[in-house]
Amino acid sequence: MSPGLTRPPRLRPGDRVSVVAPCSPVARDQLTTALRTLRSWGLDPVPAPHLWDRHPGFRHLAGEDANRARDLRDAWLDPDTSAVFCARGGDGAHRVLDLLDFDALRRGRVKPLVGFSDVTALHEAFAVELGAATLHGPVLASRYFAEDAVSAEELRATLFDPRSRQRLTSPRARPLFGGTARGVTLGGNLSLLSDSVAAPHSRPSAAGGLVLLEDVGEDVSRIDRMVTHLLRSGWLRDAAGVVLGSWTDCTPDPEAVRRLMRERLAPLGVPVVWGLWFGHCGGQLTVPLGVGATLDADAGTLTLDEPALR
Repeated sequence: MSPGLTRPPRLRPGDRVSVVAPCSPVARDQLTTALRTLRSWGLDPVPAPHLWDRHPGFRHLAGEDANRARDLRDAWLDPDTSAVFCARGGDGAHRVLDLLDFDALRRGRVKPLVGFSDVTALHEAFAVELGAATLHGPVLASRYFAEDAVSAEELRATLFDPRSRQRLTSPRARPLFGGTARGVTLGGNLSLLSDSVAAPHSRPSAAGGLVLLEDVGEDVSRIDRMVTHLLRSGWLRDAAGVVLGSWTDCTPDPEAVRRLMRERLAPLGVPVVWGLWFGHCGGQLTVPLGVGATLDADAGTLTLDEPALR
């Protein structure tokens, strides 16, 4: 694992930012509210040309693959764009990856890419192909931003005052396995990481990394299958530590997930913290991916070596 990826610059009032929909369709009312919030921060949000599209054949996709990929590419390469916000997770990010010209994207300057859930596929690809640190934070057209002032403030502080968000913790964070570990943050949504194993634009393993894992609406049997896949494939074998986030609406209950994680992750012999509040939850933390950090499982903290943004 490298000592860390290229960190983007922090934002400043007056910055122009792009809003894209690389995954599922966007809720207009929630996005309208979110755009007002960005403007209240002094930003100038610019909707991508295909932001409101719907795929003609598949209702789970926000427009055709080529158009979603084009909007993301153009936003990243636009020299006047200071950040790229994903409007929605859901489905479809993996479909756009092979349509992205990463040689062209490498010519763009690194800037914050913000999102979570299905956007995990993009975080992985931008780390692997561009060496870019990104932000695991709320998507705009969702209740986790448009209807959640705490999540929005966490993101705003990370973007504008990143030094104030170097020590990340949550009231419910506690150790599954104690100890401290140093590494580079990576990961995100468990389903997306499991689906990415051995696929293009994905890292071959999490060796040396502090691995973030969260999910939503999954049965414990499926979570078992996905974690076991990451273990059997060797992807998790040499991870330095594991950070477990929210498991909203996972059945039969979060306690079953906690017991499963204790049983499945014990053979790794690394620190594991339960309940760092990121992912599909209210008041979610914004967690940078691709930065050096120290995990103190006993204290329930993730402390960044440097601010998320320069």
